[in-house]
Amino acid sequence: MKIIKLNAIDSTNSFLKEMAHNSTLENYTIVTTGTQTNGRGQMGTQWVSEPSKNLLCSVYVTFNGLPVSNQVLINYAVSLAIINTLEKYNVPKLAVKWPNDILSFNYKLCGTLVENVIQNNEVKSSVIGIGLNVNQIDFEKGFNATSIKKEIGREINLDKLLEDLISELKISIGYITNSATNILKENYLKWLYKKNTPTMFKDCEGVLFMGKIIGVSSIGKLQIQLEDDAISEFGIKEVSFAKA
Repeated sequence: MKIIKLNAIDSTNSFLKEMAHNSTLENYTIVTTGTQTNGRGQMGTQWVSEPSKNLLCSVYVTFNGLPVSNQVLINYAVSLAIINTLEKYNVPKLAVKWPNDILSFNYKLCGTLVENVIQNNEVKSSVIGIGLNVNQIDFEKGFNATSIKKEIGREINLDKLLEDLISELKISIGYITNSATNILKENYLKWLYKKNTPTMFKDCEGVLFMGKIIGVSSIGKLQIQLEDDAISEFGIKEVSFAKA
């Protein structure tokens, strides 16, 4: 495991992807930074972080013979690794907000961005970006966010936290390459935010509707049971929780 520490960078994912394109990287090569000037989230959203207070990192992981049809397992593994790490730090009321935001008490604690390299219908490698709020306690107005320090009341050593997180990530990723891969989805669903709870949603056209999350499809789409008991599936940015 190789760790590259940078004072500042536009995006750890972009930096690591370029490294992987230009050289052969060791499995679990990690890039961390104290400041990220152009942090990226799902579908082009931005990740904003106070300098040197949070864990901002990207991890390069290789795979051998992982069908592209199973790439959603990577998202499950990443989410569970973060959840398992946070449990060790006694962070309360954790949940995974589909597809892979981590919440505590309904406040966003962590966001991830998984970018895969695909060849011949197989995932060859992934760059896994993680932005975890750790020691920051003040957030911009309008950001529904929290941090480990806010939830447990003490400062966290970022180096130790990274070490713990990578240990859990290796365990979770390991399930992808053996016959027990179904355990990833089972455990992911146990943590899924608002699962089986009647909830108001908004589709991509702004139409409000009532339904309840019942699961995730084999390709990672959110499955929502509607009021007439029909089940609809939604991709990223096709549905959101309606604000009260």
